[in-house]
Amino acid sequence: MIVPSALLALAFSEVAFSLPSPAAIPGGAGLNETPVYQPLSPFDYQSFILGLNQEYLEFALFQDALNTFSDEQFAAAGFTPNDQYLVQYMLEQEVGHITLIQNILGGPDNAPKACNYSFPFETVQDFVDLSMKITRTGESGVFGFIDHLDSRAAATVLGQAVAVESRQQMVFRQFEGLFPFPYSFIPVISQAMAWTAQTQFTTSCPATNPKIEWQAFPYLNITNAPNGTALPDGNFSTPSLSSNRTLSQPGNTVNLAWDAPGMQVGPDKNYTTTTNASAPKFAAWVSQLNTTYTPLTNISGNTAQTLQPDATTIFGNDTSTTVNGTIFVLITDTDLYVTPFNFSLIDAHVVAGPALYIAG
Repeated sequence: MIVPSALLALAFSEVAFSLPSPAAIPGGAGLNETPVYQPLSPFDYQSFILGLNQEYLEFALFQDALNTFSDEQFAAAGFTPNDQYLVQYMLEQEVGHITLIQNILGGPDNAPKACNYSFPFETVQDFVDLSMKITRTGESGVFGFIDHLDSRAAATVLGQAVAVESRQQMVFRQFEGLFPFPYSFIPVISQAMAWTAQTQFTTSCPATNPKIEWQAFPYLNITNAPNGTALPDGNFSTPSLSSNRTLSQPGNTVNLAWDAPGMQVGPDKNYTTTTNASAPKFAAWVSQLNTTYTPLTNISGNTAQTLQPDATTIFGNDTSTTVNGTIFVLITDTDLYVTPFNFSLIDAHVVAGPALYIAG
């Protein structure tokens, strides 16, 4: 029997009308309440000032590149005028993110001010590679703490900002001619790891800024890390919508070197790197939902080697390989089992890191 369209619409209307309203379904938190978009605990406050410094840092990074490189230099790196404008637009996105977090912290007059930053790039390709790594640190850093915030309302709008951050990271991978997202899940890192990364670029801050209380770990350097901009023929990659280019392979020897604790780092050298870990034993590869450990070999002082993990998959056949894309590497004293929600447990076992490794 064919039901006339008017009756069909009425039938669907009646079905929809008979369904229970969301308010009648047990569970959920914060529904139908007046939201308060501000920190509700010291944990919230310290997380948001960390996030604000990340946004300030990214704004300074994009602005520095646009001020440093000419149109001709961008063109020589394969950028069209539209590609160059996309960098400008991402700069404008950072203004929105900065304003959002400033408002959560009580407005521009009450929020911490922008610091001074220094970035080690000399070419457009250097800038693109650094931006890809810094935006990955930004998104993974926020995903590491957002579900632990006491202020669920503030977490909601911050999540809307970090969704854009993830897209920025994807764009910079495409600017390197890499596949935009060769993974199914974004990895998380702790606030201490995000702050450790930020201290490498933050040179000074206004004296009125509150102290960031997260731990800073000793720095880790992967001395033979894959270069996302280098091609096998010695040339540099150019922007590409999608390119399935292999940068590293499971089983590759990875050379690691790290600083001893006690270094003065960060703004005005006012922060000291520390570790609560014992002797280094493992490299931790933080990727997607997993933290995979490989044993250190040839340990000599603060240097060692390890092997890039095997290309196992997350959920079996036909799912993403465990180690792929832009991932984080740590030196640890144990192979502690952690998952994304309790990932900060690993902080007590970090000898050094994180360093970023482009596995593909």
